[in-house]
Amino acid sequence: MTRYLISFNDGAMDHIPDEDWPDVGKASHAVVQEAVNAGVFVFGAGLERQRASVVATDGMVTDGPYPETKEVIGGFVVVDVASREEAVTWAAKIAGACRCAQEVRELMPDPETDAMLRRADR
Repeated sequence: MTRYLISFNDGAMDHIPDEDWPDVGKASHAVVQEAVNAGVFVFGAGLERQRASVVATDGMVTDGPYPETKEVIGGFVVVDVASREEAVTWAAKIAGACRCAQEVRELMPDPETDAMLRRADR
């Protein structure tokens, strides 16, 4: 199985009228429940709008993202599926529920981190 990040940009849902948000929330939670039931849901969340900090290698903290940044992630879901095609299928379900396009990116596996997690689960 491979993990995929399915995400959308901040502001991608700005076109949704206030009165439609309860329906969007219900549809989104239904897709999450479907992914949980299918055993592919790993984690997902929305991100606070423009509430980020950049921490440099020396520990210096700068508020960001910077104004010249045109796109930042607004929310995401991580799924663990057998193929990119399956990830795209889940992204299509999420796009329909959230009423906005989704980006699909494969997450690079890290066998050492996976081994750490397996040991921690013992």
